[in-house]
Amino acid sequence: MSEVRIESSWKEALQGEFTKDYWQSLSSELHTRYKTETIYPHAKNIFRAFDLCPFASVKVVIIGQDPYHGAHQANGLSFSVNDGIPLPPSLKNIYHEIQNDLGITPEPTGDLTRWAAQGVLMLNSVLTVAARTPASHAGLGWEQFTDQVIKTLNAKREHIVYMLWGKYAQAKGSVIDGKKNLILMSAHPSPYSVTKFYGNDHSSRCNDYLKENCLTVIAWR
Repeated sequence: MSEVRIESSWKEALQGEFTKDYWQSLSSELHTRYKTETIYPHAKNIFRAFDLCPFASVKVVIIGQDPYHGAHQANGLSFSVNDGIPLPPSLKNIYHEIQNDLGITPEPTGDLTRWAAQGVLMLNSVLTVAARTPASHAGLGWEQFTDQVIKTLNAKREHIVYMLWGKYAQAKGSVIDGKKNLILMSAHPSPYSVTKFYGNDHSSRCNDYLKENCLTVIAWR
């Protein structure tokens, strides 16, 4: 983590963060943990969400909490799993809602690279996790970094759709200016709250907003 390997436009936009004390502490801690523990995602995929979706390309932001902690699941994108891995419950529910909303059947793979390539920033609040230990890297400094990601987008970009699912994401997105962006809020798609998630029509509402602002819609398939 000594050299920050993140897509160049994001590196420029966030350059002030990489010299701060919290970042130095986070980098040092991760360097040690990756050597001594099983950490997800693979180190090369920590910033994959940014690498696939440059700063100027962001049209939609979906906020998750931390990566999946099971083997071969996490791939650097929130809610996404590697191709060939069974769909986690929340992603199954997201696909079900898209199907009900748009009348389309999403691709069976759980790898959401196809969304990221269209301008969907699949942002976890915490970008790493120890194997089999959810939220194990909470409090290391990632939250401060990803708060700054949202603040920077809010300051320098407009007409972005923010999908805030659940209280955690809604608190994370409290700094977003709803006058120059679209903020969509609902319950989280987890099995515990999915009945309140269903029917939010976020995929169609997102695309309607993008159309209104002369932006290419997202192919949610």
